[in-house]
Amino acid sequence: MDNLTSNGIGRMRRNVLLRTCAVGFPFSRKLTAHKSCVNSLSFSRNGGRWLASAGDDFRVQLWDFNQDDVRCPSQTYAGPAVTAHQSDNGLQGNVLSLDFSATNQYLIRFDISRLAVGSGLEICPAQDVYRRHDDSVRSVSAHPHKDDVFLSASEDGKIILHDARVDRRLSSAQGTVQHATEFTGVQTHPTMEHIFATSDCHGQVCLRDTRMAFGPLSSRSNEGIVQNYNTKLSKRSLSYLSNPETSSIVFDRDGSKLAVTMLHWFPTIYAVSDPHPLAVLTGKNNPDGSPVNFGERTYSNSCTMKSGAFGGPGVNEDILYGAGSDDFRGYVWKIPDLSTLLGLRQEINADEWMSHEWSGACAYSESQWGTRYIPFQIDAPLCRLNGHRSIVNAIAMHPSLLHIVTSGIERHVFLHSPTPVSPVAAQLSETPVETRRLGDHALEDSVRFQRALLEGPHPTLHEEIDDAGDDEEAISLFDHILRQEGGGDVFTLRHSGGNEDSDIEDDHLVVNMMDSPTPS
Repeated sequence: MDNLTSNGIGRMRRNVLLRTCAVGFPFSRKLTAHKSCVNSLSFSRNGGRWLASAGDDFRVQLWDFNQDDVRCPSQTYAGPAVTAHQSDNGLQGNVLSLDFSATNQYLIRFDISRLAVGSGLEICPAQDVYRRHDDSVRSVSAHPHKDDVFLSASEDGKIILHDARVDRRLSSAQGTVQHATEFTGVQTHPTMEHIFATSDCHGQVCLRDTRMAFGPLSSRSNEGIVQNYNTKLSKRSLSYLSNPETSSIVFDRDGSKLAVTMLHWFPTIYAVSDPHPLAVLTGKNNPDGSPVNFGERTYSNSCTMKSGAFGGPGVNEDILYGAGSDDFRGYVWKIPDLSTLLGLRQEINADEWMSHEWSGACAYSESQWGTRYIPFQIDAPLCRLNGHRSIVNAIAMHPSLLHIVTSGIERHVFLHSPTPVSPVAAQLSETPVETRRLGDHALEDSVRFQRALLEGPHPTLHEEIDDAGDDEEAISLFDHILRQEGGGDVFTLRHSGGNEDSDIEDDHLVVNMMDSPTPS
């Protein structure tokens, strides 16, 4: 009876959550404290009392969601000093990734080429600073159980295992995986302490084991890889595969699902135990299921580094996935059960693929002559998050409250809610439904873009801006970039190499399948 009651309560909560989200999050508030773009958002573990936000202004802001009406950060951390040598080399301290340690004892932040750990939940001068990377650090991920252990991934091609316990530290070489190309993401598994996932700019997404990836050479094997995920795209009308760059990766709370954000493509959902994708999330339809009008902008990811997030406020599983978009909105999709998605996925052998037209179909394939997998396509988001005037890059869902936060090119964090009043926010404003139109080419935008190139690595940072100031400079800059780079076709921009026996990918080599040997 207890199990039946528990299951019934779980279903009720799930249904309430989905009904609420289907109505949308029509109320919001700007949380204003940053001076530039906000790149990363992270709620603390075990209840989500704290929201950490960070970006191009080198600061971490800590917002207390135990307050009755959160409006201002409770703590601010400006980060460690930058040396003249680092400044000359453009290593200025942009914070690209944040994570709380297992028991919230530490807040881990990675800047460009550095990591700082603040002790406790009062942000203070860095307890430890790590300078082992030689390029931008794209991602940091804390160990699920141990406060002193965490991983970092960098564009220098290194994954580094950090262990702050003096008696447990590996040598620099033993704690490093050196890769042939830039890493774009790393995530520790939330329940299996030895397992972690990585992504790189060639589109490779892997599941790895720390016991095989780190330590003396005698104990290492295959760079720790225990599974490669199928991320290459195939169209019947084209004679080559495409390998989108993976921008970021994230597990759901129990580690059964892995979401991959792909540049010039759509968020893709995998079961962790299955190398082939189960779902692709698009914005081709409106939340009510009707098609998006021709010419209307919808979900796309072409211009900035984005990170998605799973969530399920108040329920015991993550049934939602959210992501930011180039169309100035956030998107939230409902993710069906993995068993349902598996039943909806199509598997097509190479002969069948080549003998039919498959008009409009886009499949995933590990090789030119391999089986094609067409995951279930979820074209209608559960809801969209409005209010932004430029690109949305980051999203986080509160673990228990019906709040979603988003950020991006603007210097504000947007707090979204389905109601005008909540336990942590009073008198939220109604969010405008209409999104700002991306205007035609303007000479002023071009001038600002050229000026930004001359101003150095932080063209969107304006320390003199006050709380009432606007973001017109940054918005204009990224409008210009959107007009130049937005809407790119992944099959035009990313051609995968065709040598199946080689470990080296050529991102731009086009191999004609018609010239390949006929499969036996």
